[in-house]
Amino acid sequence: MQVESRPDKNRGVFFMRIGHGYDVHRFAEGDFITLGGVRIAHSFGLLAHSDGDVLLHALSDALLGAAALGDIGKHFPDTDPQFKGADSRALLRHVVALIHAKGWKVGNVDNTIVAQAPKMAPHIESMRALIAADLQVELDQVNVKATTTEKLGFVGREEGIAVHSVALLLRA
Repeated sequence: MQVESRPDKNRGVFFMRIGHGYDVHRFAEGDFITLGGVRIAHSFGLLAHSDGDVLLHALSDALLGAAALGDIGKHFPDTDPQFKGADSRALLRHVVALIHAKGWKVGNVDNTIVAQAPKMAPHIESMRALIAADLQVELDQVNVKATTTEKLGFVGREEGIAVHSVALLLRA
């Protein structure tokens, strides 16, 4: 089987790009976490410089990676006081503006939350809706799913949450 790629002759780049993002935050004192822009009651919070939305951080990294724009640490360094407690939805919207400025649009995104607790199922559709709004895409272009580690590792010991995100960008 032969596969041909078609470079965009005007820009010397391909019509689509894929990015992967990964982020982890440890639990800390608190009574809620924010994931995908949704505030979820929990016996802990997440330790972070911003609001700790590990889902939106991983997604932002996937989008930035696909557009070859670095990572969230480059654009929103945790050493910069202006990002202390920052709303990760605002950061994601800024990332979307950056990829649009480079001539890309979101094709679809797929996110996997890895957490022993809290249960994510009741919050998944709200996360999808908020992410779709921030990405300026249809709901069916956004997937969020969750799994556990069967009580293995730091996630299984309920020490934190991890997220993997994949983003497909298309030439706008």
